[in-house]
Amino acid sequence: MKIVIPGGTGQVGTILNRALTAAGHEVVVLSRRPAHPGEVPWDGKTLGPWVEALDGSDVVVNLAGRSVSCRYTADNLQAMMDSRVDSARVVGEAIAAAARPPRVWLQMSTATIYAHRFDAPNDEETGVIGGAEPGVPGYWAFSIDIAKAWEREQEKADTPGTRKVALRSAMVMSPDRGGVFDVLLWLTRLGLGGPVAGGAQYVSWIHDQDFVRAVEFLVARDDIGGPVNLAAPAPVPQRILMRSMRTAWGVPVGLPATKWMAELGAYALRTDTELLLKSRRVVPGRLLEAGFTFDHPHWPEAAADLVHRLRGRGARART
Repeated sequence: MKIVIPGGTGQVGTILNRALTAAGHEVVVLSRRPAHPGEVPWDGKTLGPWVEALDGSDVVVNLAGRSVSCRYTADNLQAMMDSRVDSARVVGEAIAAAARPPRVWLQMSTATIYAHRFDAPNDEETGVIGGAEPGVPGYWAFSIDIAKAWEREQEKADTPGTRKVALRSAMVMSPDRGGVFDVLLWLTRLGLGGPVAGGAQYVSWIHDQDFVRAVEFLVARDDIGGPVNLAAPAPVPQRILMRSMRTAWGVPVGLPATKWMAELGAYALRTDTELLLKSRRVVPGRLLEAGFTFDHPHWPEAAADLVHRLRGRGARART
């Protein structure tokens, strides 16, 4: 198949590109700063010569959007919104104008669309969309607004010949440098991998290999459209997540952090505490109902696998 990945130079795009290319597919990445073979320039908001790559393709997986790993200033939040909405809009325009449109358009979304909650998991049918939860910072609602606008842009695109799926993805865990797992492991190795603000908040996650397999599954299943949660079936409280990280790496102690300590740490890392403090208890209802099976459904085993792969890469690099 020919697969086009707008915004495919980030961590998730790299994972997907690597796996799909290894599987024998032709992968074209749309990038604002193309630097490698197979990358085509685009600006993420206007039609241009890049549409030729999309016309005649089989699958489009739009991952474009400004990274959420930043301080949530007004300017950065607006940039997150604009980059996601603009890219989804222009991808829809390109598909609508294509002589041979792709048969499926997978649009990245986020599990953050669901409410901050501890009482019950969120699936696609019964999950609570966030934005009105009491007792959370008001600016958290803007992340929900971004997610809803992102999905709405895909929904309204006039692409009758192309099936549309919104990927409500949890944190994708891989041993690649710069990703979520890499940052968490760095904190673990420093002895800082303890509970944050008590650690009761849930973390939804998905192993990188299951993420790729879920994408392939959704491409093959012509009967699935609309929002789909891409998350392992067993989200865990943050304190359990970090305990498993310590066990996997062999670190005996992880210092806890209070909320204000987390604020200081987030400021130093130029990121935001929403990523640490929001309880994302998301489960993959539609994937499980459709018969998808996870190779890595539980976090302790997934963390052990990721550490094993990371150490294996290090050993190969030294030989």
